[in-house]
Amino acid sequence: MQIQRRFNRWQVDYKTRVRLNEASDFVECAINDISYMGARICVPVKLPRDTFIELHFELSAEFVLDVEAWVVWQRAVDGHNIYGLYFTRVKDTDKEKIYQFVRKHAPQEIGTKWWSLPDHNEKKGGESMEDRRIFARFNVHLPLKFLSQSWNKEGSATTHDLSAKGISIITSEEIAPRTTLEMWLEIPDKGDPLYTRGEVVWSKMVEPNKYFAGVNLEKADLMGLSRVLRSVKA
Repeated sequence: MQIQRRFNRWQVDYKTRVRLNEASDFVECAINDISYMGARICVPVKLPRDTFIELHFELSAEFVLDVEAWVVWQRAVDGHNIYGLYFTRVKDTDKEKIYQFVRKHAPQEIGTKWWSLPDHNEKKGGESMEDRRIFARFNVHLPLKFLSQSWNKEGSATTHDLSAKGISIITSEEIAPRTTLEMWLEIPDKGDPLYTRGEVVWSKMVEPNKYFAGVNLEKADLMGLSRVLRSVKA
């Protein structure tokens, strides 16, 4: 049951209000769908991009949510701002509030199996595809330097692909799984190298003196991914 709830996107089409960060005023907000992982909302104001935002939703007097979110995609339709949000921090108590809110205001959604839900978003312009960008891997080849404290050794590599949650790198020597790496990615945007940290989860030799390794990041780096993609598209 918990696994099913995790992946459900419940269509609620509910009007409420939300407050951004520490702003003193609430604004009207329409929630089209919501899950434990994010929501699709329509608001009259513009939300900041490429940064974490704090949102305070007053779904009703009994269902108040405080979440940290990342804007995955944005649409402007007839003067309205529609956003796809990915929740980067949401408490278990708030997850239960989401479930109880849906159960009360859209009970028909609770009985729908998550794997048989129709893809409403694809019919409305492909927003669900945009939602999945946060988990997608992008083929980006950039130089990277790393430091392994367990090896007490520095090294260099090239990225093969990356996402907000992991990096695949190419090295001249094997890096054993479970090795913790501190990494500095050189991004061609004239800024400082992007620092991140992760653990090698797999490694294999593809030819003599050429190894692939998969690194799982300690924390999903949404801001870093946005910076990389902007520099590649520039």
